[in-house]
Amino acid sequence: MAEVHTFRHHAMATYFEVRVVHEERGYAAQLAQAAFDLVDGLESQLSRFRTNSEVARMASLGPGETMRLSEPVYACLEIADRMERATGGAFSATPVAVRVQLARWTLLRQESAIRCDGGVLQMDLGAIGKGFALDRVAELLRTWDCGAFLVVAGGSSIVAGEPPPGAAGWTCGVGEGEARRELGLTRAALSGSGLAVKGNHIVDPRTGQAALRQERAWAVADSGAESDALSTSCIVLGDAEIEEVLVKEASWGVFLEGGEGVRMLGRRLPPVA
Repeated sequence: MAEVHTFRHHAMATYFEVRVVHEERGYAAQLAQAAFDLVDGLESQLSRFRTNSEVARMASLGPGETMRLSEPVYACLEIADRMERATGGAFSATPVAVRVQLARWTLLRQESAIRCDGGVLQMDLGAIGKGFALDRVAELLRTWDCGAFLVVAGGSSIVAGEPPPGAAGWTCGVGEGEARRELGLTRAALSGSGLAVKGNHIVDPRTGQAALRQERAWAVADSGAESDALSTSCIVLGDAEIEEVLVKEASWGVFLEGGEGVRMLGRRLPPVA
């Protein structure tokens, strides 16, 4: 009989968790190890704290110079660029201090490369990297014919496949205390951002100032990279701005927590228990 098997691994300064449904724990363990090896490889490519990573080496590019990228790094930057445009700059892969220096870059699709158009390309993919890694893990699990899974990074980034036996979805929570709501997540991603744990650490890339618009935000999307970027963006956006973003993308939904409890915006909202 198929059961849920759970495995954990430390990477990207947090813990990754893989829950897979399978009849044999030994096979499930092989799946999890392959997933964790993939995450470790992505960290070595995407982390700005690894001196030999592609992201770190981008900082050496001068104006007009290009650098060929591996497929995962190019794909992650492509999503980051798209999410910056979709959120009107509320999400950015470029730290505020670098933006002030007018760092500009262009992705060259045919060459799978990045070009420095000005400034210093000190990229920071921390706000999207965990979700991107979970997306790649989800793809790997599906190639191993494992469609029922839940993969988590740090508790704040989640990607769900098919639900476990007898369940309508994987149970995930949004909100704190009396405002907490349980969701049934299936074939979707959920990410959360907020000020409660690290204080007011999220800065609005558009202004360079600490964000004070939302206390906590959770975003639902098709991919973990999208939900990561969207939840971070929502902290620095007001309700009207969030609705303006969501009206253009039917596959996104947002839960916001404030003094009046949890409110829901958008059309992509999992069932609430």
